Amino acid sequence: MSAYAVAHLHDVVMNDDIIRYLDEIDATLAPFEGRFIVHGAPPDVREGQWRGDLVIIEFPSLAEARAWYGSDAYRVILPLRTNHSRGAVILIEGVEAGHRAGDILR
Repeated sequence: MSAYAVAHLHDVVMNDDIIRYLDEIDATLAPFEGRFIVHGAPPDVREGQWRGDLVIIEFPSLAEARAWYGSDAYRVILPLRTNHSRGAVILIEGVEAGHRAGDILR
């Protein structure tokens, strides 16, 4: 089942470290078949308030997402982002095809 790395980032200070992070992250994703689904596009806010950027990266499984986040290659570049931004990052499984909202009640 697909899984996702989801980041809600704000207060990003664009600088050489962030640029390096952006230049290098793709190479860290490739061994784990990670691919960007959403990467900071301006949102069309319909309810509430939204601040910041949303990033969603898809992986084939939660195991692959965890392996990517814990990989030596990603851990090396992670401070380039965390030192210049704030926000939350989660790893989460998706749902199976055909999932219906009420399925979570069962």
